[in-house]
Formats: sequence, structure tokens, C-alpha cells
Amino acid sequence: MLIILKRLFGAGVLGVLACCLLLARPCLAREPGELVFGMSAPFTGVNGEMGIEFYRGLMAYIEHFNRDGGASGWTIRVLPANDGYNPQPCFTNTVEFVTRDDVFALFSYVGTPTVAHILPLLRKYSERHIYLLFPLTGAEPMRTEPFGRHVYNLRASYFQETAGLVDHLTAAGRRRIAVFYQNDAYGRTGWDGVRRALERHGERIVAEAAYTRGDSFAHDFSAEVDLIMAARPDAVICIGTYASQGAFIRSMRDKGHDIPVAGVSFSDSDKMVELLMLEERRSGRRYTDNLICSQVVPCYEDTSLPAVRFYRELMDNYRGEPLAAGQGYTPRRFSYVSFEGFLNGIMLGEIVRRMADDPRRARIPEVMESLIDLDIGIGVAVSFGPGRRQGLDAVYYTTVVDGLFQPIRDWSEWRR
Repeated sequence: MLIILKRLFGAGVLGVLACCLLLARPCLAREPGELVFGMSAPFTGVNGEMGIEFYRGLMAYIEHFNRDGGASGWTIRVLPANDGYNPQPCFTNTVEFVTRDDVFALFSYVGTPTVAHILPLLRKYSERHIYLLFPLTGAEPMRTEPFGRHVYNLRASYFQETAGLVDHLTAAGRRRIAVFYQNDAYGRTGWDGVRRALERHGERIVAEAAYTRGDSFAHDFSAEVDLIMAARPDAVICIGTYASQGAFIRSMRDKGHDIPVAGVSFSDSDKMVELLMLEERRSGRRYTDNLICSQVVPCYEDTSLPAVRFYRELMDNYRGEPLAAGQGYTPRRFSYVSFEGFLNGIMLGEIVRRMADDPRRARIPEVMESLIDLDIGIGVAVSFGPGRRQGLDAVYYTTVVDGLFQPIRDWSEWRR
């Protein structure tokens, strides 16, 4: 725990930390030991709660995996490092993971701008067989050359999420679509996905507005709302984070615009709705009507799925260390983000099981290619296989019901 706190918050005595790290280096000898995986994510700042929820979900499974003895004696340790959702700290964390901590692999990084910044490092360290496993991003650079060969993604891509949103909205007669997006690699990828999907329907983006990464929920987006609404859109697709997207929705509703607003999975819909519900109670206005969000994991309320039942059981019993996101943060019992982290943990455990006879970094591609039609209990199989760097393609669509995002059963509600 001392190591985790030092890495997260940057304080402490370097000599003591160095000694601790030396003692904790992963053992890659023939005798079973501990395999260490480096995770750079935001644990503070405007996206801090997202990083923590993701970490909590994956650790709920990994602690279970270790309690059961791991795989032939091999156990897993995740070494988290805070990057605050900023590229340069993520870069520094990654260099330290590889050169100082000698991690077995990089695992469950969070965010497109941060992950995009460290992709050249993966190529630089390719002779060490350093791979990034299952980042929380749907961006294309992690899925295409020249860097895609160093990354294994579990989740569907932003192109797949935005294509589905556009298909459903246009089918409902909402063909005039605007985009509100974060002005960085994440936002531009989503913007491009919307553009491509609309072109397939013979349409174009009717208006757009961008915001600066890091804008908080307190921000007033009235000017961006006016710019977008001047084009008379039928719907707005957001490529944002929970704080900024929530603030934009509040500004839209405050100005009397009730058209549908849709977002992608990275918006952390559970947290966004929590913020908007607090605003509803404070102001008496309605902010959670006509909201849509695409997800890359099934609904965590669907207890017909074995993985959902297992997730809920382990999360209810998880007592991990509470990484600090900021004042007022309370861990959520369940969320889409922690469920995605939980599935990442299942996948990491499976990788270790399949190489427990000889765990070496160089074997990661071989093991990943063996993961074909793997049932992890979510109703669709995970398949990698030769040349495939993404295990799942499923996208799920949700809307707010009683203060929670729930699956959309019928899109006719949004028909014009």
C-alpha cells in the first residue's frame, strides 16, 4: 500500500520507495510468484471518479483470483499510478513502469489523449515485448497500424458506438445531427465517427462545438448551446466526459431545448446522471429527460447474465483501499465503468491461467491469439485470434429510467 500511495500522490522518501519497489519486482523465474501490471489512470481531477470506479471493478475480480490461489500459484498485482487524465504524467508513469518497475504488461489505462501519448513508447519498448492490455478507450490509433499491434482492446470502438447512435437516430427520423466534443484525440475520433456514419446516410454534421479537456461541471456552455441550436438539429451527439457533458446538457435544458442528447460510453453515464439529478433537486428543472448513452458492456442490472451476478456478488464484498478522487466522492455500488473494469479483470486472469506453465512477456501474442469464442458470462463471446486486436464488438443503448441508465427496448420514443 505504501508503494501505491507514493505512486498516486507523488510524496515520500525516494530511498524507502526504491527499496519497496525492488522487493516488489515481479518474479519471472520458474517458481510461481507475483506478476505485476502497470495501470496509469486518472484518480484525481474531473475524471478521477471514473478512474477509481474502473480500478475498483477490476480489483474486485483480481482479489478474488488471488484468494483462490491464482493460476498454478501465480498471482496478480496491479500497480496504479495517477495521471489526472493528462498525457505527460501518463507518459512518465509508463516509462517508470517499464524501466524501473519491470512490469509484466501495461493494463487498463484510461482515456484516449493519455493512451495516444504513450503509443510511441510501446514501439520503442517492443524488443522488451511490452503490450498494453484492455485500455478504456475506443479510439482508432489503438486499433490500427502502426501502433495497434502493441495493444489488445476488449471493448467496442468509438466508430462502432457512434455508428449505432447515428443509425438509430436517423431511423427514428432525426437526421439533422450536431456534435459537441472534447477538443483532443478522444473528441476528434468520436466526431469523425459521427461524420462517417452520417455520410453513409447521405447526411452531414449540421453544427458542432468543442470544449477544452478538463472543463468542470460548473462550466456554463450557453455559448456552445446557442451555436449548435442555431442550426436547428434534431439531436446532439456528445463525445465528452461526465462533468463537461453533464454541464452541456444542463445548459441546453436551461435554455429550453429538449431534443435528445446522446453520448458514448466514456461519458461515465452513471456519474453524469448523478450530477444532473442533484441539479434537478436543487433547481426543480428536468435535466435527465431525453438522454441516450451507448455502452460497451451489458447492463449491470441484467442478472440473467452469469457475469453480472458474479460482479454484483464480488462488488458487494469488495473492501479495497479507497483511492481519492476528491471531496465528496462516494464509491458506487454498481456502475457501467466498474463492470467494464471487472470484465478486464476476468480477461487478465484468463491470460495468466493460459501461460501459467511459462509466464513470459513474449508469449502474450500467442496467448491472445488462443482467445477465440471465450465465454465470460455476458451473452456474447470474446474473440481475438490471429491479427485481431479487439475482443468484443457489441454495443448496448441505454436511456434514463428512475434516475438510472437502463436498456432501450424501443426507439420509437424518439421518432419525429
